Amino acid sequence: MLPDEPQYGLIEVRGIVQGVGFRPFVYRLAGNYGIKGNVTNTSEGVRIRAAASSERMRGFIRALSQQAPPQAWIEDISWKELPAFEVEDFTISSSLREAGTSTLISPDLATCDDCLAELFDPNDRRYRYPFINCTNCGPRFTIIEDTPYDRPMTTMAGFKMCERCEEEYHDPANRRFHAQPDACPECGPRLWLADEGGSEIAGDPIELAAELLRNGKIVAIKGLGGFQLACDATSGQAVAGLRERKRRYSKPLAVMVSGLEEARRICRVSEEEARLLASPGSPIVLLNEKINNSISREVAEGLEHQGVFLPYTPLHHLLLREAGIPLVMTSGNMSSEPICKDNLEALERLAGIADYFLLHDRDILIRYDDSVSRIFAGAEYPLRRARGYAPYPVKLKDTYTTEVIALGAELKNTFCFLRGSHAFIGQHIGEMDTGEALSHYEEARDAMQHLFRLDPQVVAHDLHPDYLTTRLAMESSLPRIGVQHHHAHIVSCMADNDIQGEVIGVAWDGTGYGEDGTVWGGEFLFSDRAHFRRAARLRPYLMPGGEICISDISRMAAGVLWEVGESDGIAEELAAQLRSGFNCPLTSSAGRMFDAAAAIIGLRDKALYEGQAACELEAVAKRMSSRYPYHLLESNGLLEIDTRPLFKALIDDVASKAQMAEIAGRFHTTLTAAIVETCSRLSEETGLERIALSGGVFQNELLTSMVLEGLSSAGLECYLHHRVPCNDGGISLGQAVVAAERCRPSPQIEVPSQRCQALL
Repeated sequence: MLPDEPQYGLIEVRGIVQGVGFRPFVYRLAGNYGIKGNVTNTSEGVRIRAAASSERMRGFIRALSQQAPPQAWIEDISWKELPAFEVEDFTISSSLREAGTSTLISPDLATCDDCLAELFDPNDRRYRYPFINCTNCGPRFTIIEDTPYDRPMTTMAGFKMCERCEEEYHDPANRRFHAQPDACPECGPRLWLADEGGSEIAGDPIELAAELLRNGKIVAIKGLGGFQLACDATSGQAVAGLRERKRRYSKPLAVMVSGLEEARRICRVSEEEARLLASPGSPIVLLNEKINNSISREVAEGLEHQGVFLPYTPLHHLLLREAGIPLVMTSGNMSSEPICKDNLEALERLAGIADYFLLHDRDILIRYDDSVSRIFAGAEYPLRRARGYAPYPVKLKDTYTTEVIALGAELKNTFCFLRGSHAFIGQHIGEMDTGEALSHYEEARDAMQHLFRLDPQVVAHDLHPDYLTTRLAMESSLPRIGVQHHHAHIVSCMADNDIQGEVIGVAWDGTGYGEDGTVWGGEFLFSDRAHFRRAARLRPYLMPGGEICISDISRMAAGVLWEVGESDGIAEELAAQLRSGFNCPLTSSAGRMFDAAAAIIGLRDKALYEGQAACELEAVAKRMSSRYPYHLLESNGLLEIDTRPLFKALIDDVASKAQMAEIAGRFHTTLTAAIVETCSRLSEETGLERIALSGGVFQNELLTSMVLEGLSSAGLECYLHHRVPCNDGGISLGQAVVAAERCRPSPQIEVPSQRCQALL
C-alpha cells in the first residue's frame, strides 16, 4: 500500500481506558494525525473507526500506546480493515453497551496537581470546592454502577451539570472533556457538618471541622470509599479517646499529613518512599519514625514505623491545611466491623465514637478501605491492597481456560476472580468472623462479578473446615477445589513474579491448616503451581488451650518452656494441661515462635492484635552477628529445625540479664541462619535454586532483609511479593492459580470441569 493511499479500519483498545481521559486523548491525537472517524466507549474498552493515509494511520496507532494518558493501562490494541466509508471529521460518539462483554475499570485516583492548584486559587470558580476533579483524578470504582463508564452509570447521575460545566465537558481542549464526575459548587455535591444527632450545623463545614479537631474532638469524615475517623495525632488524650471509643486498644493508627514536607518532619523519607506517598494510588506508607517527633506515642506505641499518607481527595487537602496539624485518619467503624459508607449508616453505627460528622450527598457504591504499602529492597512491598489499587487486575503471563473464584483466607481476607490472564483481586475485606463482614464480602464480590461480567466455573477455598470461606464453598453449587494454606502462599508469590516450574517455597506465618490436621506455619515446600510436597518445617510445640495462645502468648511461651524442660515457672493448672495433652494441638508456626520469644524475654504476655508481639520484638531488636544454636535434623522424612537449643540459650540470656535488644537480635539472626541453611540443604538435594518467600512473617523487615542477604550469599535466587501482599491478603491469588492449574485440560481428560470434579 502506498504511503498516501487511504486506509479504513476499526481499532479496538482494551485495558484501563475508561475514566482516564482516553477518548479526549484519542480525539486530540486524531486531530494531530489528520484522522477522520469517531471514538466511543464500549463494554469492552474503546472502539475507534478511523480513515487516513496508511502512513498517518500507522503513526496514529503507535501514538495510542506511546502517548496514552498517565492513568491509562493499555493491554491490547487490535486492528481490522474496513470497507471505505464516508466521513468528514472526527467525533466522540455515544457509548455502546454490549451484552456479555466487559472492560477494565480504574481505581479511584488521588487529586492531581492541576486540580490542587485550582482548589487553592481564590480566582478559580472551584476555589475550596471539596469535590473538584478531572479526567486525571477523582472517584471511579467507588461510584460506578455499570459499564461503559458514563455519568448515567455513576452516582453522579442525579447531579445535572450547569452550563459552564457542560461547556468544559464538551470542550476537547479542556482536561474535563468527558470527565464523568465533573461538578462545581453550583451543580455538584454539597458538604456539611452535622452533630451526633444528624442536625446540620451552620457555617463553613471545613473551618468548623478543623476547629473541632484542634480542640480534641473526633470527627467522622465521609471519604472516597467510606467513612474515616479523624482526631489530632499530636494529642495523646484525643488518640486515647478514639482508641477507647473504637475499641482499638493497641493496633497502630495511620496519620495523614498535609504534604511531603510535614512527612519528613515526622519520619525519614527516601526518594522511593516520597514517590510512593505522592503516587495516584496514595497508599498509607510505613516509614521509619524520627526520634522526638510531634506524633503522640498513643498512635503506634512500641513500634519504630509510622503509617503515613498524604491527602488524596480535595476534602482531605482542605481539612489538613485548615487544621494545621497532622491527623489520625482511621477506618470509620467499630474495630473488626466493615467501614461505614452511607450517611444514615454512619450516624447510627458511629454514634458514641464520633462527636461530629462531615457529610456529603455523593453516594458511595463500593466500600473501599485505604491501602498500606512500604518500600523494601528498593521496590514496593504491599501490605494491604484496596483504594488506589483494586480493581486493577494482576496480569499473569499464563492464560487459563477455566474461570475460577477463590474465596481467600479467614484473616486479611480478599477474594479473587481469575479469568484468562486477569486475576481480579477484591479490595481488602479484613477478618471474616462476623455477619457484618460476610455482608461486606458478598457486597464487594457481587459488585466485581457484575462489573466485569465474571462467570466462575470452579470455587477454590482453604482446607480449614471451620473457616467461613470454606463453609461458603461447601454451600456453592460449583465444583470445589481445596488448596492448602501455605501452598496458596507460595503460588501467590510465584504468580506475583510470573514464575513457572518448581521452587523451594518458604511459607512462614501464624496459622494454616495442615494436611495432617495440625497447625502449620513454619514450612518449606517443594512447590509448583498445581502441587506441593512438604520438605521441611520448624519443630512443632504444644499450644495449651489451642487458639487462645494467639492472644494469650504467655500460654504459647509455657508450651515452649515445657518442651525445653524449663517448667518450674509454669502455673500448676497450665502444667497439668500440658501434662495431659488435653486441648494442646501441635503447631509448627513461626508466628507462634515469635510470640513465645516475646513473652519469655518479658516484652508482653498478651497480644491485643494479630502479630503485635512479633512487631514489637522486631522494633526492639538490635542487628546482631552472633546467634543461638539450633539443630537441623531429619524426622519422618522431613528436615526439621529443632529450636529447643535456641530457646534454652535465650532463657539463659534472660536469666543473666542480657539486654533485650541483643536477645531479640540474636533470635532474628538464628531464624535467618535456619532458613538459609535449610534452603541450601534442600537446594543441594534437588538442584532447585529459586526460593519464594511468602507468609505474614516476611512483613518483618529485619528478618526478611537478613534472609535475602543470606540466600544471595548462598548463591540462591530469592523472590518476594511486589503486586499483592505476602500476608493472607495474597492467599486468594494463590488459591485461584492452583485451582486453574489443576483444571488444565490433559490428554486423558479434555473437559476442565471433569478434571476439577475429580479433585473434590
